Amino acid sequence: MEKITLSILLTFFVLGFSYAQDWADLKRFQKENTKLSIPKSGEHRIVFMGNSITEGWLNIRPEFFAGKPYVNRGISGQTTPQMLLRFRQDVINLNPSAVVILAGINDIAGNTGPSTIEMIADNIFSMAELAKSNNIKVMFCSVLPALDFPWRQGLAPAQKVIKLNELLKSYANEHEIVYIDYFTAMANDSNGLKEELGSDGVHPNAAGYLIMEPILENALSKVLPNK
Repeated sequence: MEKITLSILLTFFVLGFSYAQDWADLKRFQKENTKLSIPKSGEHRIVFMGNSITEGWLNIRPEFFAGKPYVNRGISGQTTPQMLLRFRQDVINLNPSAVVILAGINDIAGNTGPSTIEMIADNIFSMAELAKSNNIKVMFCSVLPALDFPWRQGLAPAQKVIKLNELLKSYANEHEIVYIDYFTAMANDSNGLKEELGSDGVHPNAAGYLIMEPILENALSKVLPNK
């Protein structure tokens, strides 16, 4: 029993040490980034910055990304401070025309510690400022509706999501940023994710992404008319 306990403790120590050494997962896309060539003349590269909802989009609906200059840089479980740390290497250095930012739900869940709604919004605003200073058009996505987190229950995130979306929309309006409203089309009467659009109340299924895709494409056509 003692050997088993020590083995478990050692495993957690190693995992924790590795996580602490690369808290923002900067190594995740390093190889992929180096393989990306500079966009061709007239090519509008779009980088998708986000968490598991963005990562899952590529896994569940690869056909949406196929043959398009779309670069998915979603990492499951990530919070906005982690994304902010890797924003230069995973967005700016890829020379995109625009960045689509979908972030904040994991902050509300406390994945990397407690955060206020204002702190979450500030991190997203900082990403926007970095992008704009490098001539990259910015698109804010509303955080998707959620009534609870299967991995951390009882936090009642629904109203926090609404408040964060209000801050994002207000900032977007003030700074000529396109705000992409997924929330309205995907929320049920309780401000949670519609049952048919996801299996766990947080992450979209194929039907959920099929709702999101035309909303995004319509927004992209406004930002990049010649896309």
